[in-house]
Parts: sequence; structure tokens; C-alpha cells
Amino acid sequence: MKLIQRIGYYLGGFSIGLVILAFFLSGKKTSCAYGPEARVLKNINSKTFKYSDNILQLLDTMQINALLRTGDVNFSKSTPRQTPCGIYLIENEIDSKAVEISVENCDSIVSILNLSYTK
Repeated sequence: MKLIQRIGYYLGGFSIGLVILAFFLSGKKTSCAYGPEARVLKNINSKTFKYSDNILQLLDTMQINALLRTGDVNFSKSTPRQTPCGIYLIENEIDSKAVEISVENCDSIVSILNLSYTK
């Protein structure tokens, strides 16, 4: 068997495998959250939120959820190993203004503690 035939068989089998994989994985909610920041944000966003009234006066729930989905966790200002609930500081931008959100991440609920605009 010539080399060009081997390459042809390999590419044919590889493309069939890709099509089968795309068929089986097409509707699944798969994600790759391997970094510490991605794992923390995924954990926070998988729980129910508890908002205080003064937080809701600053932003509505959809804006806060968007900030928490795409924010950056500042681990140097966070206390993740605090018992019973770790506190995380999440930084993001909204309307070209820097926003810091501190959240308390408990087992079943996430409480928004503080929301402040920074420079």
C-alpha cells in the first residue's frame, strides 16, 4: 500500500470519527473549566443568588448575573478558605466603569455582599 493511500484512509477515518463525535456531543452542555478562576465562577453561577435591597438599587439582577459570569476573580483580595463560607472579590466592567463585587459563596446559596465602582 502506497503512502498516499494510507494518508487517504487515515483522513477518511478521522473525518468519520469527527462527524460521529459532533453528532453525539451536539446538545450536551459541556464545558472546560480547568483553571481556578473558571471553577470558582462556575461554582458561583450554579447556585441561587441572594440580593440585598441596596445592591438592587445600584444594578438589576440581569446585570449582576452578567458581571458574575464574565468577571475576573481577584484571589489576593479574597478569602476562599474562610469558614463556613468563602468570600470572593470579582472584578468586571459595566458601561466603561470598573466594578468590584464581593460575594459570599456558601454550600447552597451565594450572597452578594457589596458592589462598588472603582477608578
